[in-house]
Amino acid sequence: MAQDAADAQQDGGAGAPSMRTVVVASSAGTAFEWYDFFIFGALASVISRNFFAGLNETAGLIAALALFGAGFAFRPLGALIFGHMGDRIGRKAAFLITVTLMGGATLAIGFLPTYEQAGLVGPALLILLRILQGLALGGEYGGAAIYVAEHAPDHRRGEYTGWIQTSAAFGLIGALLVILVTRRTVGEDAFMDWGWRLPFLVSAGLLAISIFMRLKLAESPSFERLKAAGQETKAPFAEAFGQWGNLKLVLLALFAFMSAQGAVWYTAFFYTQIFLERFLKVAPATVNTLMICATLASAPLYVLFAWLSDRVGRKWVMWFGMTLALIAFFPGFKAMTQAANPALAEAQAATPVIVVADPADCALQFDPIGRAQFVSACDIAKTALANAGVSYDNLQAPAGALAQVRVGETVVVSIDGSELAPDALRSARAQVDGEIRAALAANGYPAAADPARTNLPALFGILMIFVVAATALYGPMAATLVELFPTRVRYTAMSLPYHIGTGWVGGFVPFSAFAIVTATGNIYSGLWYPVIFTAISVVVCLFLPETRGKPLD
Repeated sequence: MAQDAADAQQDGGAGAPSMRTVVVASSAGTAFEWYDFFIFGALASVISRNFFAGLNETAGLIAALALFGAGFAFRPLGALIFGHMGDRIGRKAAFLITVTLMGGATLAIGFLPTYEQAGLVGPALLILLRILQGLALGGEYGGAAIYVAEHAPDHRRGEYTGWIQTSAAFGLIGALLVILVTRRTVGEDAFMDWGWRLPFLVSAGLLAISIFMRLKLAESPSFERLKAAGQETKAPFAEAFGQWGNLKLVLLALFAFMSAQGAVWYTAFFYTQIFLERFLKVAPATVNTLMICATLASAPLYVLFAWLSDRVGRKWVMWFGMTLALIAFFPGFKAMTQAANPALAEAQAATPVIVVADPADCALQFDPIGRAQFVSACDIAKTALANAGVSYDNLQAPAGALAQVRVGETVVVSIDGSELAPDALRSARAQVDGEIRAALAANGYPAAADPARTNLPALFGILMIFVVAATALYGPMAATLVELFPTRVRYTAMSLPYHIGTGWVGGFVPFSAFAIVTATGNIYSGLWYPVIFTAISVVVCLFLPETRGKPLD
């Protein structure tokens, strides 16, 4: 690393830290923050059971997924708050505060009372802590990426910032590993009861390490030179978003690659887990193992594609990644069904499920705030099918007719629960659900994927196509964002499009895709959400200027 030290000293002076110290401290802290953020998404089904016990199975899961997305919703606000701080007082102070806020919020989740223990107090506190997590991560990424980039030499900026990108993989690996080990150590029943708290409590140690490492860092050389010249911005928001030259770059970054990044990355690493577990009925431990392997394989790919962007340019490496995802999503997810649960694929082909109902009787099959009752005959029938993870076609029935579910020659007539008392409504739901599950079983629909027939190598291969697409897009992205914007407003300007793309587009992939599936009855229809955003970026990216090797000052 002698050349690294020489590069750092050239950029920041004799007292500057080596690039090894800069990269390790920045990447490790970011990985720990990603760990804190990801364990919530990986435990969505457990969160649903413990904090949304008052909802039915489908509504509870969707509420948990919506809360996972709520953390992302607040990331742009965190980007503005900490971006303003980073451009006014410095990069180091901003991302030291973010790591402390994230670690504290995550640790607190591990101590929260559940719905059973404290009623609505538990979910309310969970929402508050999830918002704090979103605010913290909104300021973290931009600070770490800028800090590394402003230390790195121009000709190796992609390579070094690639380690910031791979920190997301390490954070996700850590989250999945801790969850898997905890599950197998305490047992599934104990894990669902109290063991789920342990991955959150691990944050206490990670928080201490993160703070210790970041306290050892100095301010970035680019910001120090700006400050020494008295040229730091006094109004980051007005300069970043009120001047057309900078605002144009913000919009270009958002639509040219950030929208696709959010859609592709969270489909590859999160929605695939929900799809495998919820719709294809693969055992949770198997899904965790698959995702750990895929995420481990992804770690070097971020750096590889970032390094490649130093040679051939950022734009075309990212364009390749988003285009590959656009082409691969629909056929890839259909191939996953064949590999993970061939009995389900065979049953769907041989005996399609049909819901015959009056459209006026059918509501959407989700409610994030948990107030809708879904008591019509159509709602009860579709809820049962959504709980079973089965695709179905829709046929229109005469107005006022009770909804029917047809599975082969079997017809299950649903029940209108709008006039039923709560106990009678629960009995009606259970009756319809039992009859539908019996009809599905009689026609070859499996209750769970058969491990003996699951083709794990094929599943891993399909996942790796998504992983290559995500890493090719994500690897060069930090360097691209840093190079697009001037030093004076870099933290503020780059953080906002990043967190709109990953926070609003990416963070709501699981929730939105699942909601589309439950509304349409087609388990693949949720893919239209990431596909549309990715297609927009594939076109707009063609107008993105190449930034490789651009001086930062």
